[in-house]
Amino acid sequence: MFDGQSPINSQNRALLTALVGLLNAQGPELPVYWGNRNWHPLLADTIRQMAEDGVQHALALVTSAFGSYPGCRQYLEDIERTRHEVGPTAPQVEKLRLFYNHPGFIESMAARVSAALGEIPAERRSGAKLIYSAHSIPVAMAERSPYERQLREACRLVMECIEPLAASADDAHRRWELVFQSRSGPPSQRWLEPDIRDHIRQLRAAGGVADVVIVPIGFLTENLEVVYDLDVEVRGLCEELGINMVRAAVVGSHPRFVGMIRELMMERLDPQAPRLALGPDGPGPTTVRPTAAD
Repeated sequence: MFDGQSPINSQNRALLTALVGLLNAQGPELPVYWGNRNWHPLLADTIRQMAEDGVQHALALVTSAFGSYPGCRQYLEDIERTRHEVGPTAPQVEKLRLFYNHPGFIESMAARVSAALGEIPAERRSGAKLIYSAHSIPVAMAERSPYERQLREACRLVMECIEPLAASADDAHRRWELVFQSRSGPPSQRWLEPDIRDHIRQLRAAGGVADVVIVPIGFLTENLEVVYDLDVEVRGLCEELGINMVRAAVVGSHPRFVGMIRELMMERLDPQAPRLALGPDGPGPTTVRPTAAD
């Protein structure tokens, strides 16, 4: 269906190119490397190359904004395992902090949502339902992490950006819902719900919803779980139910998001640099190490 190719590598290359361009223009002029957990260029090859290039210290940005085992701790474990494989010449690697409430992420996501809303006829736009979607994880795992809470906070902050004049917080919240997608594992294992397809069926049964905007807030770059689960399966369901569906783009290489990456780097390199965050949570720890809870 997709000619044997996921969009994720091309999107990561675009993000890499944009970041390199920004660092060359505004500094700091640092080398930028790219390593994948499950496909080429593999993380082990990348860290080995860094060691050969004489890199001793590195900052790691992982493509996940939220705290959970697969979105944070697993990356840390992979980095540490790879460093041990490479040996004593491997660079020290510190992961940049979570950025679910960073203005750069929220403003980029708000721009994507606003563009998607703009595809709905003006006379129907105010009645459109926004459905924020993230990858489901096992409930037992979610209970030990801030994943769901941080997702809901990010959704709330995005809505504040696109609806600053909402009559009340309750009015704004009625326009959106957080749902989950792409669950796996045995049916007996509880995963975060509601499933996006179940939620859309419930909306249709309740009546009154003609348009939905699907916002893949849990994904920074597009992969097959976005383009198949949403663009094929969910879109097919919406067509079957007579609901007009518009899918917002991921943040990808949005300029404000790329700028955020540089800001996260600068706050680590310069103790005087501002540490930006929206909402009551404030900024998280500057760096995340393998001993962190998430």
